Amino acid sequence: MSKRILKRYLPRGLYARATLILLLPVITLLLVVSLVFAQRLFDDVTQQMVKTVAREVRLVLDEPEGSPVADALEIERRRVSEADMPATDSYDWFDISGVVVVRELRGYFPDLARVSLSDSQVVMLYFQDGAAVTELIFDRRRVSARRPYQVLVNLAFYGILMTAVSYFYMRKQLRPISRLAEAAEAFGRGRHVPYRAAGALEVRAAGNAFVDMRARLERQIEQRTLMLSGVSHDLRTPLTRLRLSLAMLDEDEAAPMLRDVVEMERLLEGFLAFARGAHGAEPEPVDPIALVRQVVEDAQRAQSPVTLIEAHGEGQIALRAENIRRAVENLIGNAVRYGTRADVSVTMTDKSLRIRVEDDGPGISPENREEAVKPFARLDPARNQNRGTGVGLGLSIVLDVARAHGGTLRLGESERLGGLCADIVIAR
Repeated sequence: MSKRILKRYLPRGLYARATLILLLPVITLLLVVSLVFAQRLFDDVTQQMVKTVAREVRLVLDEPEGSPVADALEIERRRVSEADMPATDSYDWFDISGVVVVRELRGYFPDLARVSLSDSQVVMLYFQDGAAVTELIFDRRRVSARRPYQVLVNLAFYGILMTAVSYFYMRKQLRPISRLAEAAEAFGRGRHVPYRAAGALEVRAAGNAFVDMRARLERQIEQRTLMLSGVSHDLRTPLTRLRLSLAMLDEDEAAPMLRDVVEMERLLEGFLAFARGAHGAEPEPVDPIALVRQVVEDAQRAQSPVTLIEAHGEGQIALRAENIRRAVENLIGNAVRYGTRADVSVTMTDKSLRIRVEDDGPGISPENREEAVKPFARLDPARNQNRGTGVGLGLSIVLDVARAHGGTLRLGESERLGGLCADIVIAR
């Protein structure tokens, strides 16, 4: 429990944590040294100095008034009225050694009436004998160390200086890690950022491993795209010949076979869309609300029962517009295929973009949602596949698009319509 509470208040960034690791021992050392120094300087040293002055004060008090002893010891002695004596002991609130001075003097002189340290240059002692009041004045430097704060100021100055030097050095060491994180995040969003491994040996090894991994993934993506594009392209030629041959047959006899050809062409389009994936042009600033509204209007013109029910937020976000359009179209197509209506909503905040598509169909059970986003997955009982045909690439393409933008696809149950609720969530 305590670990969770402590973790909540610790910084999350690498720079902030490294700075905390750097500052914590420096500040702790400064505090310890300052406390030890204050105890020695403001307590022990002051006690020794007050002890010496107390002997001199006792000599002056034992001599009659006008004795040359006071002048020799540089202590001014004079008679004052009781009204001139302060009501209480006085010293400045920030005078740390003043507390020790007053305490020690009262320990040496039980008959001491008042001690005044208000004037930081002198010490004024008042001894009362009946109605007579004797005032003794001597230099404050005789009971307090000169410039006692100088050591503390030096400690603070050099502590800050060394911390700044260490911070700039640490920042130089952490910069390769930050560059590696930026390159990895950009690759997760489908962008290729130039990166060269640098820094310490461990950081350099991690950077080289990332570069190798990125190269392998890019080769795999390219090979997948080329393979599926080649297969889909080669199949178009025989399908075209079949369509031409069926066009020469009797219309009633050829109609079922033409439907099969159309279905095969649709499947090929799905393969090509999956082959293209979420990669392509670099992201550009796009108004996602306007983009989704246009997709909904296009679907409505195609007589699809879809409605844009909510659109909150404003501004632009870097997106691959065509890929987002394809993802939203896939979600709307699935919604109207397995239900009777589709409701679309868009919400933009300072941190994220959420595009939600809900339907009133049978939905997908929680245990099947992970399987549903896999390529070529077909969940017959969950999505009532007898109402539509496909190869199971719709949700997989949507997930690819979301991940290429640094987001994800979330599947759940629609509270409004009771069917499937699909959210594309992208961080801004």
